[in-house]
Amino acid sequence: MKIPDSLKRYGLAKVFDYLDKDPMNNMSKVMDLVNKFAGDTLDRQRAAFDQVINDKDSCWHQLIEKVWTQTDPNVLKTVFNNFFVNANLVGWPKQEECRKKYGCNIPWAILLDPTSACNLHCTGCWAAEYGNKLNLSFDEIDSIITQGKELGIYMYIYTGGEPLVRKKDLIALCEKHNDVAFLSFTNATLIDEAFCQDLLRVGNFIPAISLEGFEEANDSRRGEGIYKKVTDAMALLKSHKLPFGISTCYTSVNYKDITSEEFYDKIMDLGAYFIWFFHYMPVGNDAAPELMPTPEQREEIYHRIRAMRQTKGIFAMDFQNDAEYVGGCIAGGRRYLHINANGDVDPCVFIHYSDSNIREKTLLECLQSPMFMAYHNNQPFNENMLRPCPMLENPEFIEKMVKETGAHSTDPQSPESVEHLTAKTHPYADNWTPTAEKLWNESHPGCAGCTACAGKQ
Repeated sequence: MKIPDSLKRYGLAKVFDYLDKDPMNNMSKVMDLVNKFAGDTLDRQRAAFDQVINDKDSCWHQLIEKVWTQTDPNVLKTVFNNFFVNANLVGWPKQEECRKKYGCNIPWAILLDPTSACNLHCTGCWAAEYGNKLNLSFDEIDSIITQGKELGIYMYIYTGGEPLVRKKDLIALCEKHNDVAFLSFTNATLIDEAFCQDLLRVGNFIPAISLEGFEEANDSRRGEGIYKKVTDAMALLKSHKLPFGISTCYTSVNYKDITSEEFYDKIMDLGAYFIWFFHYMPVGNDAAPELMPTPEQREEIYHRIRAMRQTKGIFAMDFQNDAEYVGGCIAGGRRYLHINANGDVDPCVFIHYSDSNIREKTLLECLQSPMFMAYHNNQPFNENMLRPCPMLENPEFIEKMVKETGAHSTDPQSPESVEHLTAKTHPYADNWTPTAEKLWNESHPGCAGCTACAGKQ
């Protein structure tokens, strides 16, 4: 018998009340109840969580305890209900139903750019120069979220530009959609006391702060004094018991710093609960391919991040080297998509080719468009989950999909042909393949030709 969503939400809300009385001692009992409500939803992730909460010596157990005891109670409850319950235990089964019903990808999260504007002038970034010319209106964002919830999508992530240029609208959207979990990539320089009070009130907005290393590395690109503003913002969030994390891009220049024990300790001390690592992508006509890590450097990053997971109480995700945990490429609506400030619906925040615009089509129509169906029909792009991307490690796929679907470049500054893009990634793919094969065979012996990971969450 299927449990109605309303009853599932009610039951899990009661679970939180029980858990809150003695969280760490009641956690395992609560997971038993969650498993009954959830059925076979996210079974792999829940199994891993079960193991963590029963190992009191685990750094991950310590992270859970830290989150539960050092987060504002109202924010914690809202995040539990909106992220854990709505976005996962309720939303995921609805997404699965819609995938079968409509025969296309239905994402777990939607990334969208409220604006192309930015208050900084970072070297190599077009946003500040392009200015405040592109914006999704409040009503357009509201419509995207409303359409998404009908498909079971309760996770929305803001990119940009600098999203907090529109922070009044973003808070208003938090208020209107108080059942949704919001996260925003941000340079953090617009986080102040008033904004912290807004975050405490709504409870469903979490910043992911861009940080590219220590002071010298940050300020050389972002401007003198920016590192201090960012760390001051982090200290302010921590003082209000507000959850936040770090977003960082590793390059051939900074990879040692941002995967070092010193960097981990610094951001943990400042209060970060998570860190998301992104591989430098040579996107755009003015990109610098020399910033892409060499195979030796990427292998070092691979080992460093995994080693830190054993000792550091922070959730670290490497979106290029951890594809096995999500079954390969998650773009093209398989687990997420990107909508830019012009309304173009891109398959990925790093792949700016589209055949659809949210101002002309519904969200579902965009997901059923030729470009998104090409993703649906070709994923995973490689059985080796260390080679997940159709642009970086398998560039022949993005070339084929763009040409066959008639997708066009959505770069607002300087449209880039797919041939120009992949001319930068073909050599990278060729160089990385031997190392990727070695690492994959070492960690997954007997897995050659196996597609098991592709079927996992």
